[in-house]
Amino acid sequence: MVLGTGADFVTPPPARPRPEQFTREELAVDPVDAVPLVLGSVLRSETPQGPVSVRVVEVEAYRGADDPASHCYRGRTRRNQVMFGPAGHLYVYFVYGMHFCANIVCLTDGVPGALLVRGGEVVEGVELARSRRPASRRDTDLASGPARLTTALGLTASHDGTDLTDPGSPVRLLRGDTVAPDQVRRGPRVGVATAMEVPWRFWEAGSPAVSPYRRGGRRRVIAAPPPTRD
Repeated sequence: MVLGTGADFVTPPPARPRPEQFTREELAVDPVDAVPLVLGSVLRSETPQGPVSVRVVEVEAYRGADDPASHCYRGRTRRNQVMFGPAGHLYVYFVYGMHFCANIVCLTDGVPGALLVRGGEVVEGVELARSRRPASRRDTDLASGPARLTTALGLTASHDGTDLTDPGSPVRLLRGDTVAPDQVRRGPRVGVATAMEVPWRFWEAGSPAVSPYRRGGRRRVIAAPPPTRD
């Protein structure tokens, strides 16, 4: 009788579970290619008042020098430097003199790209979100728009540059229920002054937390090129 070698009887190691939190490498892709990852993910913010988590149901993709609607179209500035990477950081900016907007930085270090988080469903900390958004008539309105979302999460300029992939970060991007491809819709971006016909706004069909569409300016449309792929 021929005996097998010890290797024949070695039990394979158990598969390592995927981390709850997204990694920087996963997000270091073209913003359009990151949409399937981010739609359905959970953006969780921890503040002294408590945690609030929002399930992302709507995003908009922006790039750099090839995207006239992007903050980075004309190059790096003190305001937009976080959008130049590395991936996995939060780019927060102030708009209209009254609101903050939050973006998830994508692509590789030095190449600008991000997903603006436009809408979400509050799945944790509803009472705290309500206290921050007392004008909301329904819970589905608490984060149904980029400014509403940052208010519900308690995000301000102090969160600009926060590392969403750091387990100890006050704001983290976590895995959630993936949105099925046949439930993803796309269309023109909202409220931009140029390149407004580029269909880089993506949302989950049927979610009541998707923000209303508002067309932007009427300047000449400059179509952005297709997303880059490795």
